Amino acid sequence: MFHRIRRRAKKPSEAQRRSTELHAQLQGQVPPGIGVPAPEPQSVEPAAIVDDFLPPELRVPSHDQVEGKMMPWKQPLVLDGEMATCAECGAYRDWLILSTRGEIWLRCRAGHQQQETRIDTAWFNRHSRPADATHATFEDGLRHLGY
Repeated sequence: MFHRIRRRAKKPSEAQRRSTELHAQLQGQVPPGIGVPAPEPQSVEPAAIVDDFLPPELRVPSHDQVEGKMMPWKQPLVLDGEMATCAECGAYRDWLILSTRGEIWLRCRAGHQQQETRIDTAWFNRHSRPADATHATFEDGLRHLGY
């Protein structure tokens, strides 16, 4: 049985023969465009300058134009295994978290504020949602969030 397989393998198949012939035909050919100099670039007229910015009423201020950001945090805030509580009234939920000048501040419902050093602006950015409004004053922002 193995003798028959080896004997058949010695002769090239029809597909191998056609492939060899095609390879021999294409051996000396060069693809079109090779060796031909590239055409000179044509002069292009400059495009008209268009003001593609949004109108002023639709623009959102950049981070350096905003004094700070705030977000509500209704559930208890657990940091490093401890629940954050207000130093003055003992509140432990319904926080307003403020991010300003690289610092994080917590504000309880009673209006007491305390700096929180266990969280940073990266934490704030991960947990906050996109801004739904901008406000001219801090008090306007508090009213908007119901504080």
